[in-house]
Amino acid sequence: MKSETAGAPPAKLAGAPSAISAAVSAASIGGAAGRLGLRLFGRRTAGVDRMAFGLVVLLALASVVGPFVTPYDPFAVETSEALRPPSAAHLLGTDDVGRDVLSRLLAGAGLTLLSAAAIVVLAAVVGIVVASVAALLPRRADEAIMRACDIFMSIPSLVLALGLAAALGPSMLSIIVAMVAASWPSTARLMRGILRETMSSSYVESARILGMSRPRLMLRHVLPNSLDAIYVQASMEISGTIVMISGLAFLGVGAPPPSPDWGSMIAEGQQYTTTAWWISLFPGLAISLGAIAFGLVGDAVRSFVDPSSRRSS
Repeated sequence: MKSETAGAPPAKLAGAPSAISAAVSAASIGGAAGRLGLRLFGRRTAGVDRMAFGLVVLLALASVVGPFVTPYDPFAVETSEALRPPSAAHLLGTDDVGRDVLSRLLAGAGLTLLSAAAIVVLAAVVGIVVASVAALLPRRADEAIMRACDIFMSIPSLVLALGLAAALGPSMLSIIVAMVAASWPSTARLMRGILRETMSSSYVESARILGMSRPRLMLRHVLPNSLDAIYVQASMEISGTIVMISGLAFLGVGAPPPSPDWGSMIAEGQQYTTTAWWISLFPGLAISLGAIAFGLVGDAVRSFVDPSSRRSS
């Protein structure tokens, strides 16, 4: 007696592997998120990881609701309140023109943190698109694109971002565009190597034998199974991106005054380091805490994806 599989139409047989693979990919992504959550909140998770994740959540909330809960107007100039030290009225003191430092910190959280997140996401998207297109093109075109990435990567990212931001004019949008332009080549280079390795896998070869086109093969099989490294890179890079955004703003290529982004606040208070230390200290602490917290969470993500790098518990 013939089995049902033997009598199935060829079209159904051809479509079955791709449907199963799509379902497995979706399930693996959801399962990965669940396992990462268990790792962060499980009993054996290091306390420092929990603290870092909690701090990241607080910073994310501050970036969203901070501008709406400021105790004072972050842009209001009150010269009679200038250079007031931390007190009950102004918990973090005031700056040289009487603006409340805490209010400006909360208002600037969105500028700094959301801009960092946007830069990391946009750089990852551009890098993935470039790597995917390169993988679908003939070998010579692929090599030409990768050599272009190497040329971009040979220029220090800070120098390239500083030059582009200065050419575009001082604004937060200029920083975002400049840093995306400086960051995408490394993502494309990393992703291209992973795609090349994934395309040689047995299940990809099986899908190719079944007649699946190269673009569909890339979207349905290769790309969904190659994104783990991007998750790790994005989670690790957001820490450095926060520092670089603040550094560019400190150098004067960020949003013009009276923007409350944290790098500009440090620049505004540098001449009062000995007399009004709080103007620069608290924005510097916010940048440091944000960079450390995102770095630790990124390390937890890396440890989850790469078992060989996990800390012993």
